[in-house]
Amino acid sequence: MNIDKNKTDYLLSLIRGGKPMTASQQAALVLRLSGPAVMAQLSSIIMQYIDATMVGSLGANASASIGLVSTTTWLFGGLISAVSVGFSVQVAHSIGAGDFVKARAILRQSLISAGVFGMVAAVIGIAISGHLPYWLGGDAAICADSSAYFLIYASFLPLFQMYVLSGGMLRSSGNMRIPSILSILMCLLDVVFNFFLIFPSREINMFGASFTMPGAGLGVEGAAWGTGLAELVVAVFLLAYLCTRSKDLKLVGERGSFMPTAKTLRNALKISLPMGIERAVMCGAQIMSTVIVAPLGIVAIAANSFAITAESLCYMPGYGVADAATTLVGQSYGAGRKDLTERFATITVSLGMAVMGLMGVVLYFGAPYIMSTLTPVEEILTLGAEVLRIEAFAEPMFAAAIVCYGVFVGMGNTLVPSLMNFFSMWAVRLTLAASLAPMMGLRGVWLAMCIELCFRGVIFLIRLVMVLRKERYGNPGN
Repeated sequence: MNIDKNKTDYLLSLIRGGKPMTASQQAALVLRLSGPAVMAQLSSIIMQYIDATMVGSLGANASASIGLVSTTTWLFGGLISAVSVGFSVQVAHSIGAGDFVKARAILRQSLISAGVFGMVAAVIGIAISGHLPYWLGGDAAICADSSAYFLIYASFLPLFQMYVLSGGMLRSSGNMRIPSILSILMCLLDVVFNFFLIFPSREINMFGASFTMPGAGLGVEGAAWGTGLAELVVAVFLLAYLCTRSKDLKLVGERGSFMPTAKTLRNALKISLPMGIERAVMCGAQIMSTVIVAPLGIVAIAANSFAITAESLCYMPGYGVADAATTLVGQSYGAGRKDLTERFATITVSLGMAVMGLMGVVLYFGAPYIMSTLTPVEEILTLGAEVLRIEAFAEPMFAAAIVCYGVFVGMGNTLVPSLMNFFSMWAVRLTLAASLAPMMGLRGVWLAMCIELCFRGVIFLIRLVMVLRKERYGNPGN
């Protein structure tokens, strides 16, 4: 493990030191950073998958109660991620330029800034939790559970903010291993907490012996508590490692102000604001999709929620590669290495499209099996499998959009890509979904999604070519 870590550190030092890198070294570094990043992303979605599976065993209403607010949880999660990226990209640029003192100063300031944002997000989430399911047009049978789930989720947002920030900072320094290990730990803890919190006490028969397994029997609320407690444990460990053990960013033994400076906040705002608006607009569009799906009935809501969770297993590897792209492009860009910036962008986008293309094949043929692990309800299973097979065709181009966006984030270039996401989602997907849903039901909503993701991939690839071409002759603007 140490040999592997030292090799990664050596390859990263070539970027920061302005030394030449062979094509094989570049490819090796991409794979070394992408592997742990993909595992971290997969563990995150597996945690949601486990929640969905355990809650799914309680019936369609329980599943629909979580599915109804899932897009809103993504909205809050997206905003928290955007805030973290605004600081972690600055750290990546500073590390790429070899200025570790500045990198640690930005880290200190980010702890206060992001911490305040996480608390504000929690207060807002708690305040709207009682009204949200009704705003989204949920059935009266699921609104109470849906509100309770979101209330608990919102209460843990400050801890989730620290988890996301700490992981982002470590990845910006090139340390993908620790965030990945702790993400897997969070997944395991979620399973354990859910097992005891969701289900009531029951008799277990094992190896011929019978015993009582204790349980809180909290149902949907238990799923929220399980996830929140897992986030609590891992956030503490991850933040402690960042501040005391990180080779490049540890704060132990250093003195410096934690108060954010105007320059750091301004730079963070330049990166985070377009991303935050884009995440809000994108999740707003997802919420509108939920509003389109809600009148289709509880079966459609549950099938839509489960299918989204299942599809996430396919596109999360793309986000893992995008994390690696952000780190490598960010450090290369900060070091002024235009040659490496272009090469790492090309390698990561190609890798993401290849991986998600393969995952799309798996999704198409495995859709019925995947859905059967999420729900025992035949109607939900069948409908979910059908829409997943529609979506499978979009996976390669979806990867292009995801990884290209990661490249742009690494360069601090977020405004135009955010506008592109906004246009694609609202002008293409929602327009088509609203038109097709009355005729085709949930299948029409997912067909609209497939068409839009292919369109988005094309425009992001065109944008990437334009940005890299400009980069050869001077820094492009946002």
